Amino acid sequence: MTQSDLTNASTNVSDAVITRRSLRAFTDQPVDDKTIEDIFTKAARAPSGTNMQPWRVRVLTGDSLAAVSGAVLKAYDADEPYDAEEPYYPDKFFEPYLARRRKVGWDLYTLLGIEKGDKEKMKAQHRRNFEFFSAPVGAVFTIHRDLNTGSWLDYGMFLQNVMLLAREAGLHTCPQAAFCGYHRAIRSALPLQDEEVVVCGMSIGYADFSAVENTLETERADVTEFVDFCR
Repeated sequence: MTQSDLTNASTNVSDAVITRRSLRAFTDQPVDDKTIEDIFTKAARAPSGTNMQPWRVRVLTGDSLAAVSGAVLKAYDADEPYDAEEPYYPDKFFEPYLARRRKVGWDLYTLLGIEKGDKEKMKAQHRRNFEFFSAPVGAVFTIHRDLNTGSWLDYGMFLQNVMLLAREAGLHTCPQAAFCGYHRAIRSALPLQDEEVVVCGMSIGYADFSAVENTLETERADVTEFVDFCR
């Protein structure tokens, strides 16, 4: 890398950020292994405190994808309780977060024709998470359980890199906290170490734009609601 590479403005970051969405339907078009390897190689340039690089990833395709999906689906269908080792959401939602959560949920269900109170269809849609939304590539992300809050923050930057680099490669993704609560089922299908905590899963592949759920466009708060310019 030259000084010129570092000095000149990059022109494709904004497009990747703006077009990144959490998509919930993928085609069966395969993704080249080299493309996935390139994404994760570059994503590891994410910053981390004292360069600790706290991420660990299992990339799943073929039989391994089917095994993890099957194990989690078995637990989900048996109504095993959701039991994340580290909480992702607050114990009780409050505003403005409650309203935002409800809106995105009902926007999705409206697109899918799922009415309020139809728990059977809601559960079936949630079940799609554990099929990796039919994506040809899945990923399970873990972190050492003795690492602290800072490393979890670093991990978020790594995950964002993965998703933006996927967009650069013409792919789409869906990061999935839903997998956290089924870490026991994941462990039955993957050789995770005892010290590893499941951070999330992710579906990776080519978007199925014939699927109505992929028309969902989530809203963002206006910049004035979360940025104070202190001049």
